[in-house]
Amino acid sequence: MEFSQVQRHEADDVVAFMTAEEWPFHTEPKPDGETVRARVASGAYDDAFWIVDDGTRLGLVRLLDLDDGTPLFDLRVRASARGRGVGTAAVRWLTSHVFTNYATNRIEGTTRADNSAMRHVFTKVGYVKEARYRDAWPGPDHLHDSVGYAILRRDWATGTVTPVDWSA
Repeated sequence: MEFSQVQRHEADDVVAFMTAEEWPFHTEPKPDGETVRARVASGAYDDAFWIVDDGTRLGLVRLLDLDDGTPLFDLRVRASARGRGVGTAAVRWLTSHVFTNYATNRIEGTTRADNSAMRHVFTKVGYVKEARYRDAWPGPDHLHDSVGYAILRRDWATGTVTPVDWSA
């Protein structure tokens, strides 16, 4: 699997990717093409990377807030590529990429509580569940709980997992 940085001149490709299918666990499950195009033009995808395997774009990972000390990310994997380890490879790659190239102590990610696949990826890659936000994620028919995960630089560097001290 390879990761290639999205270029602004690839706006048509980003729009096609983002609007080709629904993203059921995202706050915007069916993005509008013009909105995506405007986001590309404004630089919102400057820190985004195509997830490519054997010449096929399987997904897109967008890094956010790289300069504020606690970056986040948005991960999209095509429905046809889900369940094949693409998400796990992408989160491993982005974790290494961020800790190798940026002075940050932690990376955070949030997902809907009912997104069991993403929750499994977080745990598999060494992220620790740190929060549950009740009725915090808008859905088409009701609010969903969301769950926050994070990995610390020291855990990534040593291959360990430091659990949250819930008694403090």
